[in-house]
Amino acid sequence: MRFYLFLISLFTISTILGQEEVLFTINETPITIAEFKRVYEKNLDLVQDSKAKDIDGYLELYINFKLKVQEAYKLKLDEAETYKRELESYKKQLMLPYLQDPQKIAELVKEAYYRTKNEVKASHIVLSFPKGMKEKDTLSLYRKIEEVRNRVLKGEAFEKIALEVSDDPSVKRNLGNLGYFSAFKMVYPFETAAFNTEKGALSKPFKTRFGYHILKVHDKKPSEGEVEVAHIFVEDKSIVGKSKLDSVYQELKRGEAFDVLAKKYSQDRKSAVRGGRLAKFGRGTMVEKFERVAYEIPKEGGYSEPFKTKYGWHIIQLIKKYPIASFEELKGDLEEKIKKGNRGKLSDKSLLNKLKKSYKITVNKEALALFEKSDRRTFPKDSMQEILLSINEKRISQEDFSSYIKIRKYKGISVLLKEFVNQEILKYFKENLVHTAPEYRNTLNEYKEGLLLFDLMKSKIWDASAKDTLGLKKYFLAHKPKYAPKKLRQIRGIVMSDYQKYLEEEWVKGLKQKNVINVRRKQLKKLKKEYNQ
Repeated sequence: MRFYLFLISLFTISTILGQEEVLFTINETPITIAEFKRVYEKNLDLVQDSKAKDIDGYLELYINFKLKVQEAYKLKLDEAETYKRELESYKKQLMLPYLQDPQKIAELVKEAYYRTKNEVKASHIVLSFPKGMKEKDTLSLYRKIEEVRNRVLKGEAFEKIALEVSDDPSVKRNLGNLGYFSAFKMVYPFETAAFNTEKGALSKPFKTRFGYHILKVHDKKPSEGEVEVAHIFVEDKSIVGKSKLDSVYQELKRGEAFDVLAKKYSQDRKSAVRGGRLAKFGRGTMVEKFERVAYEIPKEGGYSEPFKTKYGWHIIQLIKKYPIASFEELKGDLEEKIKKGNRGKLSDKSLLNKLKKSYKITVNKEALALFEKSDRRTFPKDSMQEILLSINEKRISQEDFSSYIKIRKYKGISVLLKEFVNQEILKYFKENLVHTAPEYRNTLNEYKEGLLLFDLMKSKIWDASAKDTLGLKKYFLAHKPKYAPKKLRQIRGIVMSDYQKYLEEEWVKGLKQKNVINVRRKQLKKLKKEYNQ
């Protein structure tokens, strides 16, 4: 189906609002020169048939297409539930890029590239939000993190305080030190706080979904990119484990191949079968000591001495270093990460702020008073018709807001109103995209008409011909010399394709007879002259 929709989209076009020169009409429905030119130029290089490259030839194809679309509307195929569902699903996907602010996305991409090219080494202290804590109760937690910050500023050791108060489970092991990290390694507010704090400085308290934090920046430097390594691993953390790896290390020094020894001795069996190879990684991905040793190996092919992490004993071989790629090379990947991650919400917020500035938005305070005074469980249903909110020419009633808040019982009216207004602004924006975004309108209309044509062809030609075995046989017998010496059962697929083409041609002839087509010759002549035809 999708492939067919792609083919028929060659002949789809949207209706342009406004007065333009008309090229032809079907039953008084106008198709403008601008419409025809757009689809003709868009698909000129895709058309294989030389006749279709000619204005007259393409016009014939386009008239046939529009006849079929009109027929689909007459048969009310656009009212079918399956059609509506598929169109709505496509519309939601098509709309997504328009629901973000391109300017904000561009800013975030540049910011992410800078933070990819650079690394921060920081320690933190976090006071986590207790489960079920309400927003109004977080003030007491914020005051506590301020007190912690003041202790650091007065000279107490950051590590000592971290061990004492931080809710980070890893604090007993790392004393709050997170090592080096770059873009996308931490949640965005944490990353931003780290990059915005000067080297050697202490940040102000900031909030993430985990709680309130402060952080201390130890170092900032250009990123070393990513590394690819292999390792030989022994899980035993005791001196016995070290002794095992010491003997392996001696074999390496005698010239044994690293991958051979990894396959033979490494207890990380997942990587051992690959000669110890691990996926490439950057700072902030592995445990701090493993990372440090990997990045300190000076040459590709070189290897470390045995060293210990919380997992056991390792020897690392450096396979390859990957420097940070250029902005142009990373731009697409960074943009994709931003749109899919939490940073994308900043773009959503930016768009909403721009819409608020461009729309005329009015809240009727008298209509709102009803919600502020009444118990929301007993709102009078018969008196909810006053206009509560206006967005340009659109009017939204008290009843709409009442429906909104009924399923959101645990928030105050002021918070709910703000959320409701934001929702309605975006709803209005979506409803008017067909008027404000020509590319969106055109693409949506292409899919609309393509989907209708698919359903029409399926019912009128494909399904009908599949059931019409007698008609297929008659067609084969009438054109038997063309297929000789083959029998119908041997080439049924080829004959069926030809038969469907024949049925379509006859059907289109019938459509032309029962519809009034008027081509404006003066405009056609003008159009052909424009293309030197």
